[in-house]
Amino acid sequence: MSRAVMLFAEGFETGEALVPVDILRRGGVEVTMASIDEKTTVTSAQGISVEMDAVFSELDVLAYDVVILPGGMPGTTHLGESELVREAILSMNQEKKIVAAICAAPGVLGKHGLLQGKNACCYPGLEKNLVGARTTTDAVTVDGNIITSRGLGTAMDFGLTILGALEGDQKADQIRESVVYRIQA
Repeated sequence: MSRAVMLFAEGFETGEALVPVDILRRGGVEVTMASIDEKTTVTSAQGISVEMDAVFSELDVLAYDVVILPGGMPGTTHLGESELVREAILSMNQEKKIVAAICAAPGVLGKHGLLQGKNACCYPGLEKNLVGARTTTDAVTVDGNIITSRGLGTAMDFGLTILGALEGDQKADQIRESVVYRIQA
């Protein structure tokens, strides 16, 4: 069974975090929702409090197949300022494990040098934060072990892309169909 860890900081974007968590869990991935602070409950930018599965400092990030950073403000700022997050994404990248970020959070990858020479996307207008990247306007951009996405409207695509990378396209298609996502009549 594949394992994913979603990193939560105060002020995360609700849908960008919970939609991928939902999709991955439906697809059989073990997902740990982890607070980057010592909190057991983290509140989103939309005022929704979410109970965490763990505190990130107590986890071994390399025990996971993917680390995921949701966007939202000021959540992305907190992720970008965290030494623990920096160490985690650099370690995962070094091991060629998947590092995924959506909306403003791909800027955290850019800040720490993970996007150098890579294709990446982010929330429109924040492309300057994708330091070293070739920017795209795709809903989701995959370049090697890096997966980036643009925002809340692309959260379903983001979750399904991560699921496909972990469990195969057939599983992602099965979940896409089961949630009636973009099925034409």
